[in-house]
Amino acid sequence: MRCCASCGREEFVMNQTLYEIYHKLGISEAVCAFGSAVEEELKERFIAIDANAEFNQLKVISAMQKNRVSAECFNISSGYGYNDIGRDTLESVYADCFGGEDALVRPQITCGTHALALALISNLRPGDELLSPVGKPYDTLENVIGIRPSRGSLAEYGITYRQVELLENGDFDYDGIRAALNERTKLVTIQRSKGYATRPTLSVARIGELIAFIKKIKPDVLCMVDNCYGEFVEEREPLEVGADMIVGSLIKNPGGGLAPVGGYIVGKKECVENAAFRLTSPGLGKEVGAGLGVMQSFYQGLFLAPNVVSAALKGAIFAANIYERLGYRVIPDGRESRHDIIQAVEFGDPDAMRAFCEGIQAAAPVDSYVTPEPWAMPGYDSEVIMAAGAFVQGSSIELSADGPMKPPYAVYFQGGLTWYHAKLGILMSLQKLYERKLVNIANIC
Repeated sequence: MRCCASCGREEFVMNQTLYEIYHKLGISEAVCAFGSAVEEELKERFIAIDANAEFNQLKVISAMQKNRVSAECFNISSGYGYNDIGRDTLESVYADCFGGEDALVRPQITCGTHALALALISNLRPGDELLSPVGKPYDTLENVIGIRPSRGSLAEYGITYRQVELLENGDFDYDGIRAALNERTKLVTIQRSKGYATRPTLSVARIGELIAFIKKIKPDVLCMVDNCYGEFVEEREPLEVGADMIVGSLIKNPGGGLAPVGGYIVGKKECVENAAFRLTSPGLGKEVGAGLGVMQSFYQGLFLAPNVVSAALKGAIFAANIYERLGYRVIPDGRESRHDIIQAVEFGDPDAMRAFCEGIQAAAPVDSYVTPEPWAMPGYDSEVIMAAGAFVQGSSIELSADGPMKPPYAVYFQGGLTWYHAKLGILMSLQKLYERKLVNIANIC
């Protein structure tokens, strides 16, 4: 410890050997000292995160033991995949982990957007209406729904859509939701995380309150939760508070950084079966779909997921406290409870946004030498800059940052398979801003 000259307060100082390694990687003494002081203040929060990870780790192990996971589950299946014990057992493990009656967990589900589209189109029919009570969904779902005209959208099949915006303070507009629900409302989609928005992420408790309100008005409506980025962040999952389906990607939280591809749908048996018939074929459903040699990665990734998510959470909280102290708006703020792994930072400046992403890329184990540039990514209405030196392409449980290049020039940081890598990424992002004189860390406590 040493005394901070500007305020007389004690601050944490990184030991010399560790500093030398950071310096070799390009982090200056000033940035190291600033980051170390922030880290020292977060120790109690990190202990609480570890306790949550322990709970979820035991939950995963319990589900694996209950379903008698064995070495035979890792065998490779091909072709039709009939009687794939590894696939079928894994789906039972997911159902038990997340509190569902059944699960569909497949490498043939290519991404989170595919999983969501699959859940929607398989459980809606022409003439039905889809309702979002939490405002506009994630950008790529606009094509799926037909908000932006697209071939194969729900709109092309005669499925209508309406949404109710959140109130200015982030609360649910219960009056608006009551007015929007009607006899054609078949499915309600609730996005847990914020996407490219600056609204609060929804806690499992808040999701439960919303579902209870909706079900009281229309008991037969299906409630689906986009669970991406939220798995294992809390002790409970949305199925435990009334959701009918939860949907997510295996190259986010539940894949633990090992799943090379895949998505999941967990929930009521009928909902999952509908999705299986759409994924494969009516009459075939879950009976086909080969594991293709990825089952061991799926199992081991799920096993590691609670610990990996805890590392990502520590990184998000560290980032929030670093940039909040520098005067930027961060969502959630440095003290709020966490309900997903995403940390938004509003820079209000495209140059600062670029510098941040360059720092995240420079800290990567893969492609650290490249410079991220904005580009027109499929499914987005503006150019997006993305930093991701990942072992699995697009894996946002690995250290990554991205955001649309438009006001308020907010960057969304997530992931980190280890806390130490997440920490390096944040320090490197700060280093890039510091070098370009976009921030001043002198005399900030």
